[in-house]
Amino acid sequence: MSSHTHSDAKALADHVRQAVAGREPGNPLTLAPLTGPGTLEPLRRLVQIEYQAHAVELVAYGTLLTRFPHEPAAELWSTLVRIVREATPKLAGVARALGMSEADLADWSTDLGAYSFHGNMSWIATSASQAAAALAVHTDMQIYYSGATAVARRLRAAGAEVPQEFIDYYDDPGDDALNDLALAVVQDGLDRGDDPDEALFHAHRVAGSLLEVWRVAAAETAATPQTRGDRPTPARRPGQGEGNR
Repeated sequence: MSSHTHSDAKALADHVRQAVAGREPGNPLTLAPLTGPGTLEPLRRLVQIEYQAHAVELVAYGTLLTRFPHEPAAELWSTLVRIVREATPKLAGVARALGMSEADLADWSTDLGAYSFHGNMSWIATSASQAAAALAVHTDMQIYYSGATAVARRLRAAGAEVPQEFIDYYDDPGDDALNDLALAVVQDGLDRGDDPDEALFHAHRVAGSLLEVWRVAAAETAATPQTRGDRPTPARRPGQGEGNR
């Protein structure tokens, strides 16, 4: 039996929002250097992680469409597939502007935190309820767009020497109508009997994984160094020697 009394999608979303707002330091990328030789490296790491996540998202949303093919859920998953498909070539253009090659985009990060979001979305796609998946998506959109926009607007306001393609891509507040659709899908799932505790669990996991993405992109030190197999791996430096993306 669920220990929460929440049966309203907005109440669940507010619960997650308040929990995330109480976390510090938030998005450390907003504190990254604005000048100097290391300015572009956090941006390259962010692009690399997101580019690889797009493939995972397409599979996840396609899987959710087969599991929950009724409306309004089907509209949500289909819309998300379209958004990611349209965003991927644009992100590839951002990578080129930052001097990144296809090999850079395909390379592995040495920090497993870079793949936390990938793993959570895969888990959600295969096992989460409709309400849990939709609340996770809503949480993703809330954190991703607000965090990315904060980074882009800080760079723009400071006149930082970064490619305009990066600022244009990430200065995106998201779509209120899509947020509302996600909450409608959450509510539909709750009305069908989905467990609100499960929805909160997966939403908090996604929130944590996105904060991990920000941390890895900002190159903040993880608690435990990661390795490939039993061999320490040197720090990843996408686009090294190739100029700006």
